[in-house]
Amino acid sequence: MIKNFKWLLFASLAFVACNNEDEVIADANSSDGMALTAGSANFSKYVALGNSLTSGFSDGALFKKGQEGAYTNIMAQQFKLVGGGDFKIPFTNDNIGGLIFGGQINPAFGPRLFFNGSAPAAVTGTPTTEVFNPAIVAAGPYNNAGVPGAKSFHLLSNTYGSAAGLGVNPPTSNPYYVRFAPNSSTSLLAYAMSQTPTFFSLWIGNNDVLGYATTGGDGSDPITPSAGAAGVGFDATYDALVNTLTTGGAKGVVANIPYVNTIPFFTTVAFNAAAVTATQAASLNSAYAAYNGGLVAAKNAGLITEAERVARTINFNAGANGLVMVDEYLTTVNVPGLVLPSLRQTTSSDYVVLSSRGVSAQAFLPQGNGTQFALADRWVLSKSEVLELKTATDAYNVKIKAVAIAKGLAFVDANALLSQIATTGFSANGFNVTSTYVTGGGFSLDGVHPSPRGYALIANKFLESINVKYGSNFKGVDLSNYAILFPKTL
Repeated sequence: MIKNFKWLLFASLAFVACNNEDEVIADANSSDGMALTAGSANFSKYVALGNSLTSGFSDGALFKKGQEGAYTNIMAQQFKLVGGGDFKIPFTNDNIGGLIFGGQINPAFGPRLFFNGSAPAAVTGTPTTEVFNPAIVAAGPYNNAGVPGAKSFHLLSNTYGSAAGLGVNPPTSNPYYVRFAPNSSTSLLAYAMSQTPTFFSLWIGNNDVLGYATTGGDGSDPITPSAGAAGVGFDATYDALVNTLTTGGAKGVVANIPYVNTIPFFTTVAFNAAAVTATQAASLNSAYAAYNGGLVAAKNAGLITEAERVARTINFNAGANGLVMVDEYLTTVNVPGLVLPSLRQTTSSDYVVLSSRGVSAQAFLPQGNGTQFALADRWVLSKSEVLELKTATDAYNVKIKAVAIAKGLAFVDANALLSQIATTGFSANGFNVTSTYVTGGGFSLDGVHPSPRGYALIANKFLESINVKYGSNFKGVDLSNYAILFPKTL
């Protein structure tokens, strides 16, 4: 009996020991409950290359709290759990936002926005972040080499960090990179490689189409062509970037480019935002009668088709109406005795921008713009321009995925993610993140960059892709810990 009791005691102790061993192995912070692992990746030196998304730009500005919430910094904190090193960021000085250059706020880097209860407004206060600060340079190098405004070819430019480039019009360098660049002739790619990364993230190409889109396709910021040499065309530039980043055997993660018309900057202002009364409609129709008559004459003269005449006819009714816009894709009617502007009303295939060159559509449209006065090209992304952007984005994305496969890199389908957020929303941790302006949770007040919760969601998608490719098991962060908007005071 005593012998049996001793055996039972030994067995129970062994069972407890096994359970304790399981508890040591288990990890609630991992995706599978097992011990966290980096898999085949080495995160000891993680370097991030990209644009404003990589830097943590939000609410129309770059500020300290936003930089801390960048998807890259969220990822870096997860990497630390499996041996990742420090992730140094060239922080701005305050939470106001804005870069000071020559005693003035740089127009591309102004104060951040906050929601005042009815509309976005700029925070008050004086920015304190100077472009030139030797201490910032001396404290480098920085793992987060994301630079707001950077296009693909800017990462190869040897003058992008040159102070001399800030004094020309248009600038050939970037004030944020000038702030932490080691000298005036080191490209962002060379800067990243100088740190001998073991792992990298690269999300670039957004601005190669976004600049054209946010200016309404007016031609002031053209789409980067796919063809052309490295530093000119997207394809060769992307090859050069990834070939260099992987030279030393570094692993990494890359992401493709979302369609621009999935973000609130283009979806917040309705195409039929011209709300008029019956009296106003009658007055507007009288004002455009001569133009409509000219269209009939142009059609009768064989200058335009009947279909184009119908598409260009301006007609208002009581209630919601399309906005009158200039469309340079329409047939030019300029013959003796018949000169017509290229006008039509917006349709559901057009996108009215949230703001244009610092002017809010909410303030611009009530002044008779889009009704009495035609909207200039920069205010509307026409259906033809949307097609141009889709064609370019699709070409970029084919290239990005092909390179990811060829180089054995983790791949994030950011285009699919943003499309889902814009349609059904993305549900996680009890929240459904959408692209609805202000309240959707996915985007900040500039309508382009993510909110804190949006950046957390993006970080989780990157971590999922890393898990799939390299066998790591990051659980990701809880979205409930991230706000949908930054408050006025931080």
